[in-house]
Amino acid sequence: MQLPKLALCAALALVGLLPTPSTAADTKITVTDIAGRKVEVKAPVDKVILGEGRQIYFVAALDGEDPFKRVVGWRDDFEKADLDGYKDYLAKYPDIAKLPTFGGTKEGTFDIEQAVALAPDVMIMNVEAKTATDDAKLIEKLAKVGIPVVFVDFRDKPFENTEPSMRLIGKLFGKEARAEEFIAFRKEQIERVTERLAKANPAKPLVMMERAAGYTDDCCMSFGNENFGKMVEMAGGINLAAKIIPGTFGVVNPEQIIASNPDHVIATGSNWELYVPGGKWVGVGSGADKAKARAKLADLMKRPAFTGVKAVQNGQVHAIWHQFYNSPYQFVAIQQMAKWLHPELFEGLDPDQTMRTLYERFLPVAYKPGYWVSLADKE
Repeated sequence: MQLPKLALCAALALVGLLPTPSTAADTKITVTDIAGRKVEVKAPVDKVILGEGRQIYFVAALDGEDPFKRVVGWRDDFEKADLDGYKDYLAKYPDIAKLPTFGGTKEGTFDIEQAVALAPDVMIMNVEAKTATDDAKLIEKLAKVGIPVVFVDFRDKPFENTEPSMRLIGKLFGKEARAEEFIAFRKEQIERVTERLAKANPAKPLVMMERAAGYTDDCCMSFGNENFGKMVEMAGGINLAAKIIPGTFGVVNPEQIIASNPDHVIATGSNWELYVPGGKWVGVGSGADKAKARAKLADLMKRPAFTGVKAVQNGQVHAIWHQFYNSPYQFVAIQQMAKWLHPELFEGLDPDQTMRTLYERFLPVAYKPGYWVSLADKE
């Protein structure tokens, strides 16, 4: 939803007359963001622009009583990238449909005038957008009208940056204790896997992680040593693409998959109906139809890269919610992957209950199962 041009012009004309988002009575703090920048911000912030709509995943964990009370605008990706999750929040908070939306900085469609009109105390951006913001001199332009920008990261290096990102937002929101509670819960749940693996030291199966399987006809996007690639290792597996992809994201060609002959294939998926209507993607997520997701996953394994590999022959093919890669909820994915890779060792571990507990303790909407599926499932 874009503001009328007349309103934008009026807002810009008044910039010199209106107070900036921070006033003399406000408390100013200096924070260091994930990009290493020192930023002065009024705290606690009252009005926030989210540079990505899916940042609501961490905002909701901190502002569980009302996750949109500070949000005056956000990027338009949440509904498109996670339609099922968006519907959950929309049902409880119908006014989010009226929130002003922004295009992306990478696409060059971010509307600075609209941001000025909303007069936020801060804009939160993902660190992967920094190159685009630097090229467009967006930070400098926003600074001139009193809008500071802070960078967080749950995607490029989540196991390095999730905790400091949560602490940073906790400080901005005046929710430091809540942030520490979440961080402690996340750490405890990860250690339920890593400590048991360290003690048992089982043989590690080879895993092919396919990023956004079926989103396009190309094969096959994957992960290097970070994000889901790192999650595979933390779950007791060997990431097939670790030595092929030098960074966080990249491509593994079909011949490499066939030659490697992985023990497991794990695809990421979500409800991408608004991005690729009727696509081959696997629609796992909140309240997903598991039978439909399983059928689509089975169809994807008919592609030449997978038809003869060990994982497919043995039914060790799985799909998991793509948005674990861009949220502070990665610990649930690690638990579920550990159960797939080492079912006997983690027989008593219940990732579904972990996800339910996450929702009940930290999130304002009800939990609906459907975040993963496996061809080995009996249901």
